[in-house]
Amino acid sequence: MISSFSWTDTFFQLLAALPNTLLLFILSISIGCIMALGIVWMRMSRNRLLSGFARGYIFVFRGTPLLIQMFLLFYGLGQFRFLHDTPAWWVLSSRFATAVLALALCTAGYSAEIFRGGLLAVPSREIEAGRAIGMSGFLLLRRIVAPIALRQALPAYSTEIVLMVKSTSLASLVAVAEITGVAAKIAHTYYSSIGVFLLAGAFYLVINFIIIRIVGLLEYRLSPHLRLMPARAQTPRTIVG
Repeated sequence: MISSFSWTDTFFQLLAALPNTLLLFILSISIGCIMALGIVWMRMSRNRLLSGFARGYIFVFRGTPLLIQMFLLFYGLGQFRFLHDTPAWWVLSSRFATAVLALALCTAGYSAEIFRGGLLAVPSREIEAGRAIGMSGFLLLRRIVAPIALRQALPAYSTEIVLMVKSTSLASLVAVAEITGVAAKIAHTYYSSIGVFLLAGAFYLVINFIIIRIVGLLEYRLSPHLRLMPARAQTPRTIVG
């Protein structure tokens, strides 16, 4: 006997899967961001070996589907018996950890290019001005290069963050119980796909709305010079003649 579909029950079942989705997203975007900084450093290095490795990494992870990368990590590497006796097996034997690793590796490739674009957009005259007043390398990075590069990269990086939220749904294909995976099970149980997936889509919309608002606020804080000045703060024009 097939039970009748209930919006309330479905909502609470999807709500129970929300922590897994958020944890997948937070871990993968954090690890991916750290990896991307390392890849950018290698990509902009004068060492051809490091630069070549970074170019190859970015090409591979941007040029292949995330789902194939996830399947290769979870099903492909698991076939190599020698890996079962290494610390790597702790990650590869866990569906959740493998999903986080696949998402992090993929977003690192995209984020590295976004960060590199931000760094290249820093005007050279700003750097020269900092050096002219005797700023050290770290102070120059903290006061001038990092804020400008972050401000330039933020619009594109916010898109990557939103894409990563949606990409967590692929973890359901390696049996991780996140929102999409739970929605698919409920839809199969009640034979009612429209209501279940509408609710699941609403969860992703709410998550992305909050993220976009946070990124927008950060962008606003980093761009005080682009805001319109209040009328009382503007210098009055002098009428000549």
